[in-house]
Amino acid sequence: MRLLKKNPLAYIISVGLLLLLAFGLYHYFFSASKEPQYLTAPVTVGDIQDTVLANGSLEALQQVNVGAQVSGQLKSLKVALGQEVKKGQLVAEIDSLTQQNALQNAQAALNQVRAQLRSKQASLVQARSGFARQQRLLAGDAGSRENYETAEATLQSTLADIDSLNAQIEQAKITVSTAMLNLGYTKITAPMDGKVVSIVTKEGQTVNSAQLTPTIIILAELNTMTVKALVSEADVIRVKPQQPVFFTILGDPDHRFNGILRSVEPAPDSISSDGSDKSKTAATAAPVYYNALFDIPNPDNKLRISMTAQVSIVLNEAKGALTIPSTALGERGKDGRYQVRVLQTKDGKHTVAMRQVRIGINNIQAQVLDGLKAGEKVIVGDGGDKPAEEQAAMIMG
Repeated sequence: MRLLKKNPLAYIISVGLLLLLAFGLYHYFFSASKEPQYLTAPVTVGDIQDTVLANGSLEALQQVNVGAQVSGQLKSLKVALGQEVKKGQLVAEIDSLTQQNALQNAQAALNQVRAQLRSKQASLVQARSGFARQQRLLAGDAGSRENYETAEATLQSTLADIDSLNAQIEQAKITVSTAMLNLGYTKITAPMDGKVVSIVTKEGQTVNSAQLTPTIIILAELNTMTVKALVSEADVIRVKPQQPVFFTILGDPDHRFNGILRSVEPAPDSISSDGSDKSKTAATAAPVYYNALFDIPNPDNKLRISMTAQVSIVLNEAKGALTIPSTALGERGKDGRYQVRVLQTKDGKHTVAMRQVRIGINNIQAQVLDGLKAGEKVIVGDGGDKPAEEQAAMIMG
């Protein structure tokens, strides 16, 4: 203080600075409040959809495991991975020596039974002749009843033997036919047109069909793919066949593939699990998903088996609709209308008006059926607690 009194100029400057500081504080705390700031969004015109999102995977429309119906060593494989094949085309051969021997044995057994039949047929001629002779002798009282009955029994026995041999021949023919089929099974052909998507058994491996049909190759028809989308139990009640659907793949997220929903399976995949624990509580039970299926053309084979698909099932859509962010919607009244705050500007001043609007599709964006006009600004939040640069970009247009 002594220095200030000795230097009047410094004293005057200090007092002035204090007065300016006091004026600034007074103006900040006690002056009229600033005009409130709001985050707004315009009412726009555009297309809007109400969709169900689901994760899915791609499968071939038709896929078969081509296997061996007989046992043996895979002698040769006639196709390569990725090769296109036609229905009936030879794809593999199994060593057929065992089946050839079985066929020869079956044919030999058939020939043996046929020879036995010819022998019995000759005996039949003799038995008939003897029976006829004894019949004539008995009628002329020249023969005995015993000889007659013996001849009759011999005839009937021979006839029965012939019937038995005829039945054995039929059985032998079936055995031959089966042996021929087994020999034919050593040549494995394609059951349909398609592409070889997997080779399971290599040349030289031995296959055993005694318990389970072994797979040689997997064949798939890839010109049309099936998308299997997993729809949650919360959404599946809104999903129905014939609804539009689209999806994207990870390798080309900007390209939409469009289709029509073919079917929704009535039960989840877990129903086929014998070990499912039905005593699980709701808190510990796994989420339940249902398969929604649709087909998509794949002429250039761009889509592949097991690709991941991000699927959107379109429940409802509107084109050229008025839309606002769903965050702009306030309370819903008993009449179903929502309160919306609209920022109005007149003579450089901003005022807030309350509107009652009717809403259609309501997803991230809401479809406005009435109550607003294109270009109006709706308030989506208060901007007072936002950073200055965000307010500059979002408030009051």
